[in-house]
Amino acid sequence: MDDTPVRLTEEERKRRRIRSIALALTLGALVLLFYAVTVVRLGPAVLDRPL
Repeated sequence: MDDTPVRLTEEERKRRRIRSIALALTLGALVLLFYAVTVVRLGPAVLDRPL
């Protein structure tokens, strides 16, 4: 098995970073979407419950 580390070019590092940022933004948008859908489905009555 070859244990030499992989050397990425500057272009490959740039593309990897852009892909990582896009993935993070997509995941964040999905989290916000699920949160918004949950709040809409529960409605404002969720704030009126006894603690």
